[in-house]
Amino acid sequence: WGGDAATTNTGLLGTLRAFFVIKTLIHIMKQAPIELQQKNHIVWLDVVRLIAMFTVVCCHCTDPFNFYPGTASNIDEIKFWGAVYGAVLRPCVPLFVMITGALLLPVRGDASVFYKKRIPRVFFPFLIWSVLYNLFPWITGVLGFEPQVILNFFPYAGEEVMRQSFSVALEYISQIPLNFSPIAVHMWYIYLLIGLYLYLPIFSAWVEKASDRAKLWFLAVWGVTLLLPYYHQFVASYLWGTCSWNAFGMFYAFAGFNGYLLLGHYLRKLDWSLSKTLAIGIPMFVVGYAITFFGFRYISSLPEYTDEMYELFFTYCSINVVMMTIPVFMLAKKVQIRSEKVQKALANLTLCGFGVYMVHYFLTGPSVELVRALGVPAPVQIPVAAVIAFAVSWLIVWVIYRCCGKKAKYIVG
Repeated sequence: WGGDAATTNTGLLGTLRAFFVIKTLIHIMKQAPIELQQKNHIVWLDVVRLIAMFTVVCCHCTDPFNFYPGTASNIDEIKFWGAVYGAVLRPCVPLFVMITGALLLPVRGDASVFYKKRIPRVFFPFLIWSVLYNLFPWITGVLGFEPQVILNFFPYAGEEVMRQSFSVALEYISQIPLNFSPIAVHMWYIYLLIGLYLYLPIFSAWVEKASDRAKLWFLAVWGVTLLLPYYHQFVASYLWGTCSWNAFGMFYAFAGFNGYLLLGHYLRKLDWSLSKTLAIGIPMFVVGYAITFFGFRYISSLPEYTDEMYELFFTYCSINVVMMTIPVFMLAKKVQIRSEKVQKALANLTLCGFGVYMVHYFLTGPSVELVRALGVPAPVQIPVAAVIAFAVSWLIVWVIYRCCGKKAKYIVG
């Protein structure tokens, strides 16, 4: 090294200082993402998630009303309240998709990293819980329960499921790569979610570069496609190039749930005053609800109708449901949560929300049976049952996280 003692000491001190500076910087860099995440945590989106999560549980509590298994002296009352709540709860799924668009568009980083992070946390819980749901009828038979109990859990269940057969369960399990079963009806959304995740990085490339005007044009064309379910039902089967050999019409690429992705992304940045939100939102919601409720009541009053007709006015990608969803999303932006305890609870729901979705369908039917047995008045049976199912589902997922730690993500997402 060749220098004198003072120079050497100075050099050593400088080296030590540099070492500690670098170490400190590394520590800060490691902590920065956590602090940034906490700083940029969007509480009002947690509120939207709470609304979406509770309304989807509430929506599934309407199934034992709209698909009542059997006859009852007050069947008209049961059907009426099923329609009242079934109509008002339609924004539940669109809100989930809008949250995804608001948080993830545009996608940052490499697509492969995005897929690796997102897909496994959806796929493995989906696979585990799909198997559990499909085995459930067979398990009830092994335990000696009557087949009728299956209808108490799953109003959609058919005659095959009522056999409580292991071979039927295995058949449904083998079909998981293709579609959901009558026992795991709510899993339809997971197929959609995986598809949206696969599509997001591709859609994101355009969203990142597009102007607000271009995004509005996309949403305008998407708005036209929201009328197509009614055109196909009441006017003609084919439109804009669709025919017996082509299902992909002129606006096909603008249709579906990708519109909700962009809508969530766009509305996140849109800032309305509370008065403007109420002035626009309330009439919009009322009109959307009226179309949904009276349309559903009309279809359900017909002597005969197909499954597609029955669900027509409940279709998520329809103009009336969008008219209900936008006001809910915009009003949630105005909610201010100052309590740290409430913020932590909402943040915990963000962690547990996917698991709650996986678990809750086991509990909606029994919760409705419970409130009926307790003599809860019919007009409030659905929300009371939803509170029970939602709370118990959340507790189950919380316990799984407490017991399994980081491995819980493979069970409940």
